[in-house]
Amino acid sequence: MAEANSSAASPSAHPMAGPGYGKRSAPDQLPRTNHDFAHLSPREASIATYLDRLPDGADISVKTLAKQLPYGQCALGTALNHLQGAGHLRRGRECITADDGSSRWITRSWWSRTAQDDDWWAAFTRGDVPRQAARPTRSRAHILLAALGRTMPVLSLSEADCAALAPLVTDWFARGASEDDVLRALTAGLPTPVHHAAALVRNRLTSKLPPPPAPRPPLRVLECANCGAPGRPETLPGGRCSACRGEHTPAQPPAPLSAPTVHDHAAQIRVAMSRQRQERAHT
Repeated sequence: MAEANSSAASPSAHPMAGPGYGKRSAPDQLPRTNHDFAHLSPREASIATYLDRLPDGADISVKTLAKQLPYGQCALGTALNHLQGAGHLRRGRECITADDGSSRWITRSWWSRTAQDDDWWAAFTRGDVPRQAARPTRSRAHILLAALGRTMPVLSLSEADCAALAPLVTDWFARGASEDDVLRALTAGLPTPVHHAAALVRNRLTSKLPPPPAPRPPLRVLECANCGAPGRPETLPGGRCSACRGEHTPAQPPAPLSAPTVHDHAAQIRVAMSRQRQERAHT
């Protein structure tokens, strides 16, 4: 009965997490269907359906979920661990770089509607999986072009022109350009008169396109779902470390002695041998 009642919770009213925390959708997901979580138990499928419909940035901690769903924190913690083992969830940290060049580590809870295996999550940690395609919506590129005519009337563009040119502006943004960078490139030193605004904008967006930035692999670290210990993806199958899986870690060999310690031991042995020879000589 609890499984049926969980659908009454409204994802739209779910609390959002603080900046840098909360749900983060992983790439490479298939379109949503009614059978995405058929391989899970009814309770886990119900929780997974709820999580899948939450927006990015939603607080998906056990404490918050317990306030929204008809399950206790213990049951939710167990369910989240099962979702992690099934390949839908991973927890960890990611290093992000701000506009001023500074970087910081933030907590991530990556969610994938499509169950992914450990190899996929390992590749995702390295940044090797495909990125989601840009959505064909009225992005800031489209908005910038539509507003161009208000600041520079000779560059007024039609709705069709904006839709056709927006991908070119998106390329600028992808290469680190700001809105001001694009506007300067489009409006500086305009000819008089401007015969065809759309053609001029297309030419400038193409000819003045900034060089692509050097590729930088993402810095990500996965953590054990139970104890939070960080580790390499291959040491966290199913998102859990060996200790939490009940496996014993083999004893590590003793660390090698340092050079000064070796020299000190050798000197002590030589002194002891010298004393033994002296004692034998007096007997």
